[in-house]
Amino acid sequence: MPPIGVIVVIGCVIVGYMMHHGELALLWQPNEVIIICGAALGSFLIANPMSLVKETLSSIPKIFLGKELKKQQFVDVLLLLYEFLSIARREGMLALEEHANKPDNSPIFQKYPSIVKNHHLKDFLADNLKVFVSGNIEPMEFENLMDIDTDAHEHHGTQVPTALNTVSDSLPGLGIVAAVLGIITTMGLMTEPPEILGRSVGAALCGTFLGLLLSYGYMAPMAKALENQAHDQDNILKVAKTVLVAFAKGLPPVMAIEFARRAVPSHCRPGYEELEELLKSAKK
Repeated sequence: MPPIGVIVVIGCVIVGYMMHHGELALLWQPNEVIIICGAALGSFLIANPMSLVKETLSSIPKIFLGKELKKQQFVDVLLLLYEFLSIARREGMLALEEHANKPDNSPIFQKYPSIVKNHHLKDFLADNLKVFVSGNIEPMEFENLMDIDTDAHEHHGTQVPTALNTVSDSLPGLGIVAAVLGIITTMGLMTEPPEILGRSVGAALCGTFLGLLLSYGYMAPMAKALENQAHDQDNILKVAKTVLVAFAKGLPPVMAIEFARRAVPSHCRPGYEELEELLKSAKK
């Protein structure tokens, strides 16, 4: 619930500040915003290649629009693979060739829109089914091949959160930079009355406040949200991998699916009897 979180963070900070009889207008310091946010953007551009910069910018909406994977999406993967493995066991591996080569035209893929919409998962399934159909790879080598795929996906999924965490770590320091610059300005006002000096010092300290708020209130949680979404994708790929590895080692489809059910995160895992009924329906 990121949008609600954004409101709660700033709302509680402002309400608490005003309960201390703080002057709200004093918190609005555009010069501090420019120093901190501008320097943070510059450091982000220094640290990351342009491809990662573009990917990070395109990932920001996912924080607010992305959804946690639900139980049904894991169930869809199990049911889809059960159908494929049943066909392979009944008609031979070559019967899967058309589905693997053209997943967008496959009637079985089309039965599960949640998989078709998840292009990472769809490509993972199609690519590994192609290898599976070829039939010239040992189960251990097949498992190693999929491990390479999932490890590469996991590494790629951490790049954007890591980049945002780096910015988050820099924001408190940049807030201190803005505060020091404000104090330097204040030193030139030493001949002014105390109330003017006080407001100037208060404005300078807003830099430290803004840096800390942006870091711990927003940037670090945003990085964590993207990291959680990446972990969801890793989990569903590993479930698919578990099915294929188990079948490649000679287990029947039902047992291969049971192995994969154990790999589903506990909050999304269907019960044994529940999945058994779903598999019976799929078989019919």
